[in-house]
Amino acid sequence: MADHALVFHPARPAAPPGRLAAAGLWLRRHRRLVGGIQWLIVAVYATLVVVPAFLPLPPEGAHLWDNLRLFAQFAFWGVWWPGVMIATVLFGRVWCGLFCPEGALSEWASRYGRGRPLPGWLKWPGWPFVAFVCTTVYGQLVSVYEYPQAALLVLGGSTVAALAIGLLYGREKRIWCRYLCPASGVFAVLAKIAPLHYRVDRTAWDRHAGDFAPVNCAPLVDVRRMTSASECHACGRCAGQRGAVALAARSPAAEVVDLAGRASTAEALTLLFGVLGVATAAFQWTVSPWFRDAKLALAEWLVERESFALLDNDVPWWLLTHYPEANDLFTWLDGALILAYILGGGFLLGAVLGLGPALAARLLRAPGLTWQRFTLALAPLAAASVILGLSMLTVSHLKAEHVWLGWLPACRVALLAAGCLAAAGFALRLVRRAGASRAARAAAFAAMLLPVGAMAAIWRLVFFVW
Repeated sequence: MADHALVFHPARPAAPPGRLAAAGLWLRRHRRLVGGIQWLIVAVYATLVVVPAFLPLPPEGAHLWDNLRLFAQFAFWGVWWPGVMIATVLFGRVWCGLFCPEGALSEWASRYGRGRPLPGWLKWPGWPFVAFVCTTVYGQLVSVYEYPQAALLVLGGSTVAALAIGLLYGREKRIWCRYLCPASGVFAVLAKIAPLHYRVDRTAWDRHAGDFAPVNCAPLVDVRRMTSASECHACGRCAGQRGAVALAARSPAAEVVDLAGRASTAEALTLLFGVLGVATAAFQWTVSPWFRDAKLALAEWLVERESFALLDNDVPWWLLTHYPEANDLFTWLDGALILAYILGGGFLLGAVLGLGPALAARLLRAPGLTWQRFTLALAPLAAASVILGLSMLTVSHLKAEHVWLGWLPACRVALLAAGCLAAAGFALRLVRRAGASRAARAAAFAAMLLPVGAMAAIWRLVFFVW
């Protein structure tokens, strides 16, 4: 985009903006600085993704601070991704708008792109969910958290795809981020409960008179009609537009309990089957005794019948984990069981959790109180779950460095309790909106406690039983 398109000439407000609104205006006025930070992150990202893939295994006794492979693993999976999820819950999609290297590269490539019309298949709302599930499962099969070659394949492949989409279809927009990014659906769900958002005053927008600068909304959001933080990348480019857009605080429950707002099926399915289902199964299979017992039983059954094909471990590393130098070799049986556990277990868990919202909606039969709306009430629980899961990687690295973790159990309990209580509170606020009988509302609330209790029980198994 030409520099002159970023010049900002809003109508002067009658009073100075508050601190939050001023922060949004600062981001708009300093787009060059933000762009410089994004390119710095691109450089760091490229270094941490590419260089470790060509380094040897860390020697015995290596540490995070003296071995780039270990440092990159800890930086990506122990700090980077947990931090991104926490930031999204607290501030909305600031990672997407201000820091994401894939988004910055895709938008940069789109400046030189062919600008083809977007095909109908690309705009299918289910792509983020499908991409998230496929990336999650594939990452587990190739051990993306442990080996930089796998990280380069998964993360680098995603970045190349983002660049290609930008070159083909972009016109100074982030087509990849809007429609195809594997993390976009998760970010959209978590951003719904962020206490910060860009508020749009439709009345002020429509009555505004005078000159105003055009806004390049990279993720293709209709700013005038924006009512949700799900698609907003929180970049600040539209702050102050027509004197109607401002960074502001809100209740974390604001979007969930607003019955006039959107509660889409795609978002509800992503929350149930993606964040709470598949992601939870992906986090826990390595510590699950159910997985271990099933593997041993099947292996014994195959050996007894002298059927050894599934026990073969001569598999390409880009298909299944295969690192003989680290004595880490997946067999075809391992791969099949991982697929079954993550996909089968994840979708089964999502279906079980979905019974609560479905039953609550059926009991109340109130306008706006759909199963999708009740499912969104589980967003705080989804946030706590994904942060707990990602932090398991953080903990494994810290344990290897003999860091004292006596505080960890209490911290985990507190985070899980916060997610459960917030989800129950959101559900209670929705139930109270119904005009049904007291008995029906009590039953609906009890139904919503089922998925909350189920997730609490699962994480108790992971942390305190298994």
